Amino acid sequence: MSTPVVTPEGSFGMPRPPARILLADDHALVRQGVRLIIDAEPDLTVVAEVSDGAAAVERCLQRDIDLAILDVSMPRMTGLQAAREIQRRGLPVQMLILSMHANEHFLFEALKLGAAGYVHKSVADRDLITACRAALRGEPFLYPGAISTLIRNYLANPGGAGAGPAPVLTPREEEVLKLIAEGHSGKEIADLLVLSPKTIERHRANLLEKLGMRDRLELTRYAIRTGLIEP
Repeated sequence: MSTPVVTPEGSFGMPRPPARILLADDHALVRQGVRLIIDAEPDLTVVAEVSDGAAAVERCLQRDIDLAILDVSMPRMTGLQAAREIQRRGLPVQMLILSMHANEHFLFEALKLGAAGYVHKSVADRDLITACRAALRGEPFLYPGAISTLIRNYLANPGGAGAGPAPVLTPREEEVLKLIAEGHSGKEIADLLVLSPKTIERHRANLLEKLGMRDRLELTRYAIRTGLIEP
């Protein structure tokens, strides 16, 4: 009796099960469109959808997700904040950042936080499947404009290429800034983060000093520019 052969597809020639994908985006129509693209492929399947970054991290804690596709701008926690938390917890999940923004800050931060790729929503129908498969193989994927950005950064910063700007704010300061920009009062922020109002006021003062700003309006503009909230 001959010995069964184990193939690259899976044990004893059986095909591998589809990769399990989590979609995190606060727009239901976007999730629906992305799901249609992914579920049309036999090797990929969407097994969960969430509408904010904190829920994405919670879902990944179940350890049955192979790939998380994270929108940049979401409530409670942005996609970049979620990626940082997933990386910090050492969860075995590949990550792709999906964004409407062709923004150098988002791109460099995504790569720094361990995301395998950065896909622009305008070309998701063209690039997303390729990006998913690359991420699942542990390979990077960047849309063509992102490659141009990396080249420009390399030429402008010889010796320190690709590092991008160092983060200015701590994760807690980012949380406070996001909530300030969303219009929450100091007491509401304190309740949401389980901190004292005095601590929130101290964070607000530190934010203004660190960023060289004067008021909530300037903080809100900064939050929009860096993708913590959408305009």
